[in-house]
Amino acid sequence: MHVAGNQEIRLGPECPACGEPWLRGTNLAARYRCVNCLRRFELRSEGTNCGAHSTIARMSDTANVTCRNCGGSMLEPI
Repeated sequence: MHVAGNQEIRLGPECPACGEPWLRGTNLAARYRCVNCLRRFELRSEGTNCGAHSTIARMSDTANVTCRNCGGSMLEPI
């Protein structure tokens, strides 16, 4: 998150690899790419840390990429 004046500006989800807020959806459902480090990720239906299963919202905008159970990433490198 970046700060401009007194307002916080959210640029997007943070990349699990480099930590920068430049993760963007691709033209394929549930696929993301970091504009900064160019790594690719797939949104999984299970948490990578805890294995808890949840449904994937396949939306055109950025979906929630955080596990509701453990707070870990739902993204897996591809």
